[in-house]
Amino acid sequence: MGDEMNINFEYYRIFHYVARYNNFTKAAHALGSSQPNVTRAMNCLENALQCTLFVRTNRGVHLTAEGERLYTRVSAAMSLFQAAEDEMLEQAQLKRGSIVIGASETALSIYLPEKLSRFHSKYPGIQIKLYSYSTQQAVKAVKNGEVDLALVTTPVQAESPVKEIKLQKFAEKLIGGKNYSFLQKKGLSLKEIEEYPLICLGKGTMTHQFYQEIFGRYGLKLNPDVEVATTDQILSLVQYGLGIAFIPEPMAEEAVMRQEVVSITVREHIPDREICMVYDEKRPMSVAAQRFKKLLMEEGKQETSANKKS
Repeated sequence: MGDEMNINFEYYRIFHYVARYNNFTKAAHALGSSQPNVTRAMNCLENALQCTLFVRTNRGVHLTAEGERLYTRVSAAMSLFQAAEDEMLEQAQLKRGSIVIGASETALSIYLPEKLSRFHSKYPGIQIKLYSYSTQQAVKAVKNGEVDLALVTTPVQAESPVKEIKLQKFAEKLIGGKNYSFLQKKGLSLKEIEEYPLICLGKGTMTHQFYQEIFGRYGLKLNPDVEVATTDQILSLVQYGLGIAFIPEPMAEEAVMRQEVVSITVREHIPDREICMVYDEKRPMSVAAQRFKKLLMEEGKQETSANKKS
């Protein structure tokens, strides 16, 4: 067993070509080698295996019974190697492969679908697996290697080797159902918001923490009347007149244009938030994941540049 394991793999590759062409010279040409090198390699292989693999004639060579048995095994192995090589090349060319992405609820609502659509149009052979997390859960999934990367919203609590890259800013707007249209011109202070039913994402989400900190700066306490799991649920409840709520501006603008909700001015300044990408900079990524990451970073730079110009 020890002797067999020491046989140069290249000998088997040369043997495969010689057996296919039944000719040392043709095999050498196909391999980009010389006939003496091929002959020497086959002599070494026969000596190592302690058997005769070829019968030499003036017209070429023919396999012996032992050679036939070896060729059956070697050709099967070469087919597997070729398939593996083809698969790796296809992945490198992004004809196949997969990406595992984690996303917070807000990132999934206002940012990720457009990016995934663009990527999928360009690389339709890439399989995309998408998992919904809270921001904290997404960062943990990246750290544990459960996802290639994650898209989340600030505030983000990531420590090395998990790296955070900010991609796109977004504002949040206060909205109410049509029954709160009287507040459109009046506007509200954060203190006055306490007088109305407030709908918010639940504790443990970064959105809840964000508004908890905003209210806290003014000596107020965030005390939602209704806590839900998703921004879509917030919008639905607002449309049915159950209260007022902060939601990302892109979602708010669409609902306002459809006249399903009204926009309410807030007197205090509500800071912008940001969509961020988080990934483990020490963990190798697949070619597909690297390409998607590059796409997000390139578009993030374009977004930042456009904001500076405006």
